Amino acid sequence: MTQLSEAISGNTTKEMEYVSKVENIPLDFLRENIAKGKIIIPVNKFHTNIKPVGIGYKLKTKINANIGSSPNSSCIEEELNKVNLCIKYGADFVMDLSTGGDLDTIRKAIIQNCPVPIGTVPIYGAVKQVNCVEDLKPEDFLDEIEKQAKQGVDFMTIHSGVTQSTIELAKKRLAGVVSRGGSLLAKWMQYHKKENPLLTQFDEICDIFAKYDVAFSLGDGLRPGCIKDATDQAQLAELKKLGEQTKIAWEKDCQVMIEGPGHVPLHQIEKNVKLQQELCHNAPFYVLGPLVTDIGAGYDHITGAIGGAVAAMHGVSLLCYVTPSEHLGLPNLDDVRQGIIAFKIAAHAADIAKGLDVQGVDDELSAARHNFDWEKHFKLSLDPDKAREIRMRDIPGKDLNFCSMCGSKFCSIKNFKEVKDNDKKE
Repeated sequence: MTQLSEAISGNTTKEMEYVSKVENIPLDFLRENIAKGKIIIPVNKFHTNIKPVGIGYKLKTKINANIGSSPNSSCIEEELNKVNLCIKYGADFVMDLSTGGDLDTIRKAIIQNCPVPIGTVPIYGAVKQVNCVEDLKPEDFLDEIEKQAKQGVDFMTIHSGVTQSTIELAKKRLAGVVSRGGSLLAKWMQYHKKENPLLTQFDEICDIFAKYDVAFSLGDGLRPGCIKDATDQAQLAELKKLGEQTKIAWEKDCQVMIEGPGHVPLHQIEKNVKLQQELCHNAPFYVLGPLVTDIGAGYDHITGAIGGAVAAMHGVSLLCYVTPSEHLGLPNLDDVRQGIIAFKIAAHAADIAKGLDVQGVDDELSAARHNFDWEKHFKLSLDPDKAREIRMRDIPGKDLNFCSMCGSKFCSIKNFKEVKDNDKKE
């Protein structure tokens, strides 16, 4: 039984009960929308230390943090340090995108040490075992997927919308195909002159996912890699295909979310969200960024967070963070921290705009700032260490009723408090 099949049967799982309490929403509402495919709870039965997280309709916006080794850097200790950082700063999901080192060992360690849902892109593991992607046989993809499911992976990116016809559309682009999985599949199809094995074997993948209750993250292998390519024919053709596969997966009792762009200018974000909702039957939408301009190299956590806030405001359920290293290199620990914080801000800002009951912490922090309660101000901040560092940088006295921006004489809060105090005296 999967979370979806249980919900359709009218049954309540312990994971549903947990999410209902965390989100402060009625259990019946949650179960009904899981049954409709509008909410998912990715939780593999072999990920035993997991704290379930819900994604979708009327739930708080969640963020995902990508970690993982590369062929140039494959230190398992470094990846576990990133996991710890993800948990410390509040990432709701973690994806292991490792491509270097012993992938099975790295993946196993991450799952064992991570209490939030873990995602992967299984084609990376399959390609790692051969000299080149062209050497893979169709059944190799299935073997890798089941192996990772047995390890406890909660959701997997499956690029089953990358087809021979959609690849032809992508050849017209400025930036081509920027998805690693999408480009690898394009090479495989060109060499073998056959259709994408993730598409031709989609029913078999569904059977594996239902067996372990792994959730689909139907991958945007043709996401736009620059704003010029946004909302083009290739992207929309793939999205339509993912909508068709969503229904197939649902029929097999599999949970589904849809991956989305990518690079999208601000004025096209709402349109992208509405298209996904229409074509993919309101399955939860999971976007990378989106980055709203291409010139932010070194600052793409900012360009992505801007797009992420707008996307989530219009209905996106899960934001994949972008770090300052995007397009440039493998993120280090500080990049991971900055990416998480930027996208936590974006998600929270969107939830306020959506009218969710989340503004209490903002009001509480503002009251602490007004009262010069620095410690409470730090504690309620998304990054208490950074807030404390800046506050104490120029004026070490934490109990002083002003900061180094204005000093005592020009402090607006201090001066207006005196105005109110004088009113009381009069």
